[in-house]
Order: sequence, then C-alpha cells, then structure tokens
Amino acid sequence: MSEKVERAQAHETLTCGYNASTEEGHHSARTYVDANNNINAEISNPLAGIPRERLLDEVTSFSMRYGLAEYTPLLRKGALLAQNPTGFEHIMGPEALNAEEINALRRETTYKWKDQEGSNGANLTFPAQFGIGGDSNYDVLLVGIINSAPYIGSALVGCWLSDPLNNRFGRRSLSTDPGLGVTLTNVVVETIFIAAVYCLLAPIGGALTQNWQQLLMTRILLGVGMGIKASTVPIFAAENSPPSIRGALTMSWQLWTAFGIFLGCSANLAVGQVPSIAWRLQIGSAFIPAVPLVLLILFCPESPRWCIKKRRYRDAMKSLLRLRNHPLQAARDLYAIRAQIEIEAEAVKHSTYAKRLIQLFTIPRIRRATLASFVVMIAQQMCGINIIAFYSSTVFKEAGTSDFNALLASWGFGLVNFIFAWPAIWTIDTFGRRSLLLFTFPNMAWSLLAAGFCTLIPKTSGVHVGFVALFVYIFAVFYSPGEGPVPYTYSAEVFPLSHREVGMSWAVATCLFWAAVLSITFPKILVATGVFGAFCLYAGFNVTALIMIFLWMPETKQRTLEELDYVFAVPMSVFIKYNSTKVVPWWFKSKVLRQRNAVEPEPLYHFDERGGAVDNPSDVLPQTNSVAAASETGATVDTKEFVTAPEPQRSATATEADAAATIAQTEREVAALRRYSWHA
Repeated sequence: MSEKVERAQAHETLTCGYNASTEEGHHSARTYVDANNNINAEISNPLAGIPRERLLDEVTSFSMRYGLAEYTPLLRKGALLAQNPTGFEHIMGPEALNAEEINALRRETTYKWKDQEGSNGANLTFPAQFGIGGDSNYDVLLVGIINSAPYIGSALVGCWLSDPLNNRFGRRSLSTDPGLGVTLTNVVVETIFIAAVYCLLAPIGGALTQNWQQLLMTRILLGVGMGIKASTVPIFAAENSPPSIRGALTMSWQLWTAFGIFLGCSANLAVGQVPSIAWRLQIGSAFIPAVPLVLLILFCPESPRWCIKKRRYRDAMKSLLRLRNHPLQAARDLYAIRAQIEIEAEAVKHSTYAKRLIQLFTIPRIRRATLASFVVMIAQQMCGINIIAFYSSTVFKEAGTSDFNALLASWGFGLVNFIFAWPAIWTIDTFGRRSLLLFTFPNMAWSLLAAGFCTLIPKTSGVHVGFVALFVYIFAVFYSPGEGPVPYTYSAEVFPLSHREVGMSWAVATCLFWAAVLSITFPKILVATGVFGAFCLYAGFNVTALIMIFLWMPETKQRTLEELDYVFAVPMSVFIKYNSTKVVPWWFKSKVLRQRNAVEPEPLYHFDERGGAVDNPSDVLPQTNSVAAASETGATVDTKEFVTAPEPQRSATATEADAAATIAQTEREVAALRRYSWHA
C-alpha cells in the first residue's frame, strides 16, 4: 500500500484542504469543516476522531520511517497530547504522563515566560550638500525619492526575493553536504544572513557617496536587504514561538525597530553639530544594528515548521527541543504541525511561485488572510508614523525651532517610541491584536489633531513647539504598543505554511510601497497644507484605518498557526455581520449607555469539541445535510457533517466508576470549551 493511501486512511476524519473543488461544493465524505466556507466558525483539530490505536500505530510508523526511533515513546505521548491538548492528565496506559511532565504542561499556560531614522537628521543637510535643497518642485520631489528609496527597493525587489530564498535555503538554514556526510552552517546563503549583509554594507556606502545619484543607489540596495529581512524575520519568530507568547516574541521585531529609531535619533543628536560631514555620519550609523544580526543569527535554530515542510523531521525535532521547555512539548508540537502541514500539502501539491502568488487572491481562505494583512499593513502608513520617523526634525523646524532643538525634539520622540513599545510584550497576547488596534487608533487620531491645532499657536510664544512635541509624543505612546508591533506580528501568522513566505512578501511590500508613496508626497503635502493641514490629514486617515480594521481584521491571539486555518475559513460576511449586529450593539449599551443588564454576545469562534479519539469508528456516521451555504462567491454548497451515533441505552445498574468517568469527561469538555472559545 502506498504511503499516500496509508496517510489518507490514517486521517479519515481530517479536514479537507482548501482548493477549487472545496469552493465549488465538492466535498469528501471525510469533511466536517469546510476550510473555505466555515460558516459555523469551528476551530478544528486535524487529529480529531482518529482512534487511539490507529494514531499510535501511525506515530510508530512515522518515527521509524524518518529516523526518529529514539523519540518513539516521546512522540506517542506527544501525538495523544496534540489530539486532546486539555486532557493530558487523563492519558492512560503506557503513554500516561508522569508528575513531572504534567507539571511542565500546567506551567506552560500559568508561566508563559521561563533603521530608518538615521536619514531624519540628514534631511537637514544633505540636500544642500548635493545642490538639491531648494524649494522647487524638482528639488522637493528628489529629496522625497531619496528618502523613500529604501522602501522602493524593498517593495519592488527585496520583499519578492523572500519566497524563493526561504523556499531554497530556509529562514536561517542548516545545510547537509551529502558528500561530506556532516552538517554545516551555510553562512553564505542563509536568507537572514544575506539580508544582514545588505543592511551592513549599504549604509557605509551611502556615507561615502559623492553625489545624489550614488546616494540614491545605495539606499535602494539598503531597501533590498530591508525587504528580505522584513519578510523573513517575523515569520522566523512566529514559527519558533509557542502560541501563548507568540505575539510577544514576534513583536520583538518592532521593539528593536523602535530601539533602532532611538539609536538613529541619538546619532543625529550626537553628530548634529559636526560641520559638513554630519549627514554622512548620520546615514552611515545605520550599519551598527546590522553587526549583531550578522553574528547572532548563526546561533539560532532553524524554523521547525520549515524543516517539517521539507520533511527534515530530525532537524525539526532538534529545533523544537531547543525552543520548548520540555521534550514532551516538542514532541506534541512536532506531530500537531506535521498533521496540519500534510493537509496543506495535499491541497497545494506542486505549487510554483507564480501560482502561489495568484492563489493569494483566488483561494478564499488565503484571500481573507491577504485582505486582513493588507488592512493592518496599510494602516501603519495611514497612521502617519513613518512620516514622523522620517520628517519629525523637519516638522519641528517648520513649527519654528532651531536645527538643534528640532533634533532634540526628534530624539524625545524616539525615546518615547522605544519605552512604550515594551508594554506590548504583555498586552499583545493578553488583549489581542485586534483589540489593541481598536483602542489605539482613536487615540492616535485625536493626538495628531491636537498637535495640528497647537501649530496655530503663535511661533513667538514659548509654548508653541513644546505643545506640538507633547502631542506628537502622546501619539507615539499609543502607536508603540498598538500599530507598532501588530502589523508584522499579525501578517506573519495569518497565512498557511504553504503560502507564508509569498503572503508575508505581499504584506511587507504593501506596507513599504505605501511608505514610499507617502515619503515622496509628504514634502509636497507639507508645502501645500503646512504642518497644521498635514496633521489633520493624517488624523482623518487614522479614523479611516479604524473602520477598515473593525470590518476586515479577525483576532488571532492564543491560536496555533495551524488553528488559524479555520479562523480564516469563516466568510468575511459572517465576520462582519457578527461584529456589526452583535458586538457593536452590546458595546454601545454596556460601555456608552452603561447598562449593566447588557448581555454579552456568544463568541463567534468555537473549538470543535470532537478533539478526542474515537474508540469505535462505527460510532461516527456521515449525515448529509444539503443546505444553501452562501459562500462568498454565492455558490450553493453541499455540506456533510459528522454526527455521533446515539449510544445504546445503558443498564440501570451503572457502576459508581461509570458515573465518575462521566463526570470527569464532562469536566474535560467544559475545560476545553473554556480554553478554545474566544471573542472575535
């Protein structure tokens, strides 16, 4: 019997993959959650319903086939744990967990934790150095293009190199040389290493340029490295992290970006008084953060999900053993990830780069992730942060202060941005990505509006620049734990593994392309509307972004990357209707009208409670229920649901042990419902 047939038989009750036949309504008899049209919003476990003995036999066969024999006992426990994550205290037989393993799993939830700024100050001096510092349309446009060149290089080239590089070499790859029979660190071709080299050399080249054409070219090359790095590092962090703290670990990208902005502001301030070469030192200082990246990436493990995708299971197990607190957690995650990836592999099969790119917009489950990532990424540009990061010194100077005081005010912005990024380490996994944005965007809107009105204070007044800076800092206070860390964290999560690289490339290219557009146009906006008009314009953009986030951005906190397949299988029309007709009325009654009797709506998403093993496969009967399931394309879908056959009536002489077992099972189901249901 072929391996493919064995796999199919071992997963009789697995969810089908997402493909065209699913969208058209042609479902396998094994399907119980439509991965494209999940109108019931069920979060399903891909190992649900597999009988215990069959599952354990498959684990043993898998471990023997892929050279994991020494991990077989651990993998058998891990598979049972992956099948029923909350029932680890009730596993019986040889695979029963000992006290130390049970304690490690309990502590997993109770103890979760066992660049561009350098050109900001340079904007004040390099245009005059290269003879493009005038007020003509040509000079203003050219300065904008040079400032946005890293974004142009990222959006048009760097981001789109991420998929082929990751697919070939991995996130931070180990390569095995068959001729030598040993494992080597292939530092020449590692994706993140390549990006780090670009980010190391390009700023040095920029500092040595002799005309604006050379400066433009070095900044485009810097953008290539930025694009590769920005499309890879968040994925690498997300794939290595456990669900309970994935947001915090992935948002460290933004935390250290904020630190880089602060260092850039500090460098601007330190060399701002140096004559003639200040701008060279300011641009060249951007190489400093790349040095630790080049060195420290060599000590990181490869992404276990990438290894599993390439069927390098031993490497995946080694990575997970380094990344998890206990070997049992590593075994559980290895088998759970493998189960979901097999489903995705059956759906995608022999996909090409071009085909994966097209599927971002044609496969419903992926299209919803594409839309959500687009919304959260373009919202980062609409909020105005990159304009302040690039032009804060220019804005403060236009507000009526000296060059040095403008740099000092910009330094304060960088400091506030870095300090207030730290709370997101806790809030992003506690309150969630969506909730943070819905709270912070209104506050960013009013703070920018207030900063704009403060520019109307006469410049002769001593409080003019002070109040403008104050509200810009307040804006940074709300940006740093919200729209700062969320976009890259969120976009690295929402795509299935089969499309994660190209999806992240799309998301980052969206963000950086519009950053380039805004960087090019902002000098013209500033000339046409003044500081007051620019601030008011971006306050309006914040309100627009808030509406887009409310309509098209589902929550992802505390879900495994594999469970998010089912979150994004929910049609967007169902998601919008739920939030518009249930959440908004409840919020208005409870928060605005302060009605204590307002009833909180039922959660939109529910974890499929059929997560445990089925002892008798005949107890699961397919029941056809032909309904007009309105998909987003309007197609009529035949759905098949699995229902549990009614049990034979038990004898009236049920033993006390039977009663105790029933109570224990009920308690486990209640615990599972409490753990796996959450608000949209």
